Amino acid sequence: MSEAATHPTTVLMIENDPGSGPGRLLDWLEERSLSAVVVRAWDGEPIPASTDGHAALILLGGGMLPDADDASPWLPAERELLRSTTEQDRVPVLGICLGAQLLAHTFGGEVLGKYGLPEKGVTELTLLPGAEDDPLLAGLRAKVRAIESHQDQITQLPTDAVLLMSSERCPHQMLRIGRSWGVQFHPEVSADRVRRWSVDTLRSLGFSPEDVIAEAERYDAELERIWSGVFGRFLDLAGSREPAAALPLGA
Repeated sequence: MSEAATHPTTVLMIENDPGSGPGRLLDWLEERSLSAVVVRAWDGEPIPASTDGHAALILLGGGMLPDADDASPWLPAERELLRSTTEQDRVPVLGICLGAQLLAHTFGGEVLGKYGLPEKGVTELTLLPGAEDDPLLAGLRAKVRAIESHQDQITQLPTDAVLLMSSERCPHQMLRIGRSWGVQFHPEVSADRVRRWSVDTLRSLGFSPEDVIAEAERYDAELERIWSGVFGRFLDLAGSREPAAALPLGA
């Protein structure tokens, strides 16, 4: 069997919203000589039945709840892909924002809409004890920053989930189930995308657009360095030559 056949060079991405694309992830993939196969579910492109032929699965964000099947009829197929991939440990999974909520919901957690206080822009996150030996986070300092953009949030974790990060407004910022990770924040978002956010929406949520943009610009290089490194560890798992054994559910 050829090297290319043994080790896939593509990452499957499910895009749930035209405004929540892969952003910086594409550059980070290119740095590893990998590419993305982006399925634009919001535009009617079908969800694949499996991750066969891909090195990893990434579920991107969106403004809907993870069970909003009537308005977003592709979600049942996306949840099934997530379930089978995680339970059978086919490839590593990363869920971003809605993707994290899909991970929690699919495995028995709870997600509520417009719950608590919204988070927009640069936010401080606290690493929890579960992060100390996590393959993606081990060695990070106790507090890091990330870009947030959500009103909905995970309110109850699945039984098998390990909680890895929290913030002042949102206790469930990052979780892991087996080799599937979910992040409520947006590692893929750069200051350039934040500049394009709706000024009216930011103000309606109680944020100063000028402050949100200034903070994103101030910390842009730091966020690039931290999250490109974490994403690189995720890709290390995706390209591992070892059998997919790493973390059992609940580990």
